[in-house]
Amino acid sequence: MNRGNRILLSCIYWAFVLYVFVPLMLMILMGFKDSKFIGFPIKSWTLDWYLGVFADAEVVSTLTYSVVIAVLSTLISVVVGTWIAVLLEGRKFLGRAAIFGLTILPALVPGIISAIAFRIYARLLGIEPGMGAIIWAHAVHNVPFVALVVMARLSTLPKSQIEAARDLGADPIIAFLRITFPYLIPAILGASIFCLLLSFDDFVRSFFLGGYEPTLPVLIFAKLRSGMSPEINAIATVALVMTAAIGIWAERFTRRTNKDTNP
Repeated sequence: MNRGNRILLSCIYWAFVLYVFVPLMLMILMGFKDSKFIGFPIKSWTLDWYLGVFADAEVVSTLTYSVVIAVLSTLISVVVGTWIAVLLEGRKFLGRAAIFGLTILPALVPGIISAIAFRIYARLLGIEPGMGAIIWAHAVHNVPFVALVVMARLSTLPKSQIEAARDLGADPIIAFLRITFPYLIPAILGASIFCLLLSFDDFVRSFFLGGYEPTLPVLIFAKLRSGMSPEINAIATVALVMTAAIGIWAERFTRRTNKDTNP
């Protein structure tokens, strides 16, 4: 690669970085503005908006509600997605393509169509809007991502290790628990964090399937309808810091686990 191409790629990279991070930095800064309205110039600064996030019972309750939904939907999607991945990877049987297609389908359907379909189906099944309906919709939407990540990891597992375990007398369950599952831990963790963040940030399905208690994205949307204020910036910043911290921790833990499983 010549010098001109490197300069061009560097310019594209930094333009992308600015495009992504400048709006985030502006959002964070507006949360420190000592005024009820966002916008420049910022004449005085305050921490009241950020302190108010943790003092607001509604925000804390909604945040807890969103985290519980994200954790439960992630657990369901990880169990189902991992089971499907183990079923499909490395096996050839009648109907495999159909099962794979149905597994991936929820990730391909547009969010608004998926939300409407879930709402109609939930009504037919007699499922009331609320936490249960949201967890169900989020879990179904997240299963394809778990299945794809785990299948990719499974494809790199040396078959000789499983064959050696079977030759030594291990049944399929023991071989899975002692050989396959430890090898899949980095992929399962990575998929879990991805699903956790997807569920936490999901607005459309939460809006259509939610009851009287909103999730955090729905609450932010409701506050936006009454006008922009630094309070919304503070809430969004707290959510951003939480998700970023989880992502950084997961990346480091996954890297360390990968080193342990691939010495």
